[in-house]
Amino acid sequence: MSIKMDIVGLLSQYEHGKFSNILLNDYFKEKELELPGLTRGEKGFITEVFYGVIRNVIFLDYSIDKRVKTIDKLWVRNLLRLSMYQIHFMDSDDAGAVYEGVEVAKVRGGTFIGSFVNGVLRSFIREKDEDIEKLLEDEEYATLLSYPKWFVDEIKWEHKENYLEILKSYKKIPNISVKINKLNYNEEDFLALLEMKNINIIKHVEEVYYIDSGAILDTYEFKRGQITVQDASSYLAAKYLDPQPGERILDTCSAPGGKAIAMAEMMKNDGEIVALDIHKHKLKLIESRTKQMGIDIVYPELLDARQVEEEFGKESFDRVLVDAPCSGFGVIRKKPEVLYTKKMKNVQSLAKLQSEILSAAGKVVKVGGILVYSTCTILNKENIENITKFLEKNKNFEVQKVEISPGVSGSFDKLGGLNIFDEFLDGFYMVKMKKIGE
Repeated sequence: MSIKMDIVGLLSQYEHGKFSNILLNDYFKEKELELPGLTRGEKGFITEVFYGVIRNVIFLDYSIDKRVKTIDKLWVRNLLRLSMYQIHFMDSDDAGAVYEGVEVAKVRGGTFIGSFVNGVLRSFIREKDEDIEKLLEDEEYATLLSYPKWFVDEIKWEHKENYLEILKSYKKIPNISVKINKLNYNEEDFLALLEMKNINIIKHVEEVYYIDSGAILDTYEFKRGQITVQDASSYLAAKYLDPQPGERILDTCSAPGGKAIAMAEMMKNDGEIVALDIHKHKLKLIESRTKQMGIDIVYPELLDARQVEEEFGKESFDRVLVDAPCSGFGVIRKKPEVLYTKKMKNVQSLAKLQSEILSAAGKVVKVGGILVYSTCTILNKENIENITKFLEKNKNFEVQKVEISPGVSGSFDKLGGLNIFDEFLDGFYMVKMKKIGE
């Protein structure tokens, strides 16, 4: 019961503007100082329910508001949300979920609140299947799948044939994905470690493994940088740049540094990678991560990526990666609150910024060099529309064909840009271009 009270508290703090990942990480750190501490099972339950409520909050609030006129206390709403999430989305005992919810309500608010919670939850159990059937009949997918209506309309417009499949996919619980550091570790030892820890591989893409347990994060190998967390989409953006040993590379929007690290490994720690960011504290993160992994060719620098020509001069890099700041709608499995904090006006502002960064980056690529543009979003305005404008203004660049890695679901747009839509990988867009003249 105390765990559910903690989740209610976490959800209330989230409602007041705290970032979900920071909130949960801080909570787990605090619990590590207590005895006996949380078990891995308890951590998993808390994580699933906390993120599950955020991920499905529109449907949960619809289910509450259908049964209640007003709720004055936020903690009561959050208790109903997490109890309904358990009942509908988890393989839980309905009666047990109701009982625990009522007990928490009694402890926190007294018998009256307990009776109120009991009535709402039992009504939900009786009527939820009928509610869902009606939402499907009316095609109220925004409510049913918990998306802002504008976002559903946009995805439907851009992907008429499979928009529902895309929307459903991004509501799945994500699996942890890790990559081994081949500078000081090898696949054979990694696989032996997984077997010893009884961790199973769910999907394998290139050097990235999707696994069924977060226990890998507690290992000595992870703590010393032999294993790092990275999504395959992020890795592929670096791979398509194809950095070679001895080359000079620019990573325009580098933090937290995962792609720079992957590129340094591909280069066998030989060459130079200039890693830019506009936040000093994020540069320190890149420095600490590269040091942990034994990499010494990454040079973090505080700079707005739109100023690269003034800082470095024309045609000063062999290859440039523009992993542009974006709306993040491709990573909503991991950061579900993005859906509720970003609107189309934010997308338009970001698209303008992305275009400016891309334009500046193109100027510092050497003739014959490579420019890769990538985002972790699935909206055309930030992807193909930006590339269309760039190619119209920069006739000295041409799109290079890339191959989709085995096991990855994706499709190419008319320009040759790759859209990754996969049930495991983050949603990503990437396009590879070569500079063919001055």
